[in-house]
Amino acid sequence: MATFILVPGAWHGAWAFEAVVPLLERAGHTVHALTLTGLWPEDDDATVATANLDTHADDVLRLLDRAHITEATLVGHSYGGMVIAAAADRAGGRVARLVHLDAYVPRDGESCWSSTSEGYREAFVAGAAGTGYAVQPSTGGDPRRRPHPLASLLQGIRLTGAFAQVPRREFVYCSGWEDRTPFADLRTRLRADPEWQVHDLPTVHNAMREDPEAVAALLLGDEQRPGAAWVFHGVAGLVSEHRGPRAGLALGASAPPPARDLGPHPAALGPTGRRPDAIYHGGRGPERPHLPTAER
Repeated sequence: MATFILVPGAWHGAWAFEAVVPLLERAGHTVHALTLTGLWPEDDDATVATANLDTHADDVLRLLDRAHITEATLVGHSYGGMVIAAAADRAGGRVARLVHLDAYVPRDGESCWSSTSEGYREAFVAGAAGTGYAVQPSTGGDPRRRPHPLASLLQGIRLTGAFAQVPRREFVYCSGWEDRTPFADLRTRLRADPEWQVHDLPTVHNAMREDPEAVAALLLGDEQRPGAAWVFHGVAGLVSEHRGPRAGLALGASAPPPARDLGPHPAALGPTGRRPDAIYHGGRGPERPHLPTAER
C-alpha cells in the first residue's frame, strides 16, 4: 500500500483534498494532507511574514521524520509543486513518486514567481499591497482560504539533482481552463522528456474539488492494476502519455474494467463522518492534533 502526502496550492489548506482523502483510504492507502506554515487561521503575522519555500519543504520533511515514512508519494497542487520538488530533493531517497497536479515543476533557481504567468505576477503584487508580506486570496471562492506568504512565492528553489532521481515523476495538466493556465508551456516541455509521465485531465484548476473521483483514480491507477499501467477505472475523459518504458499505453485503447466503488469509507468513521486520523495537519510539530479540518 502507498503512503500519500497531499500538499495544497497557495491560499489553501488540507481541506482542499477533503473529497479525495476518503477515496484513497477506501483503497487501503495511508493519506496525509498538509496545511502549510503560515496558512493556519491561528498563525500570527510574524509566522506568515517569515514562511518561505524552505519552510514549506520542511513541513513535508518533518512529517516524513515523525511518521517514519520511507516510500512516500508526494502530490502537490499548483504552488504545492514547488514544495514537493524542494522536499523530494532533500528527502534522502524517501520519496518514491511525485505527482504534480496542475502544478509547477521547477528547475534549479526558479521560483513560483519566475515560473508563472504575467497575469499571476500582477495578482501577487496587487494581493500583497495591503501588508507587503501576504497575498490575499481573490474575491469569491472558498471562505477557508487564507492570505498566502509572499516570500514562499518569491524564493528560488535550490535543487541538487536528487529531485530528478525520484523513480516516478508525473505531471497532470488540467485542460479545462486553457485560457488562463500558466502550465501550457510546462506541459509541452514535460511531454518531450522521457523521464516524465504526462496526464491530461479535462477539469479546471482545482481538479480535486471538481472531480475528486478522477484525481483518486489517477493516483490509484498503477497500484490497483499491477503490471498494467494507467488504466483508470470508470473515469471518462482522462488521457495519459508516457514516452519511457511504459510507452504505448493509453486510456480508451480497450474497454475499461467495471468501475470501482470509490464511495465514502463506512468503517471507522468519526462523529463527523470522517476518520479522526484521516488528515494530518503539518507545519508545527507534534502539538498539531490529528484532526480533520471540520473538527478544528
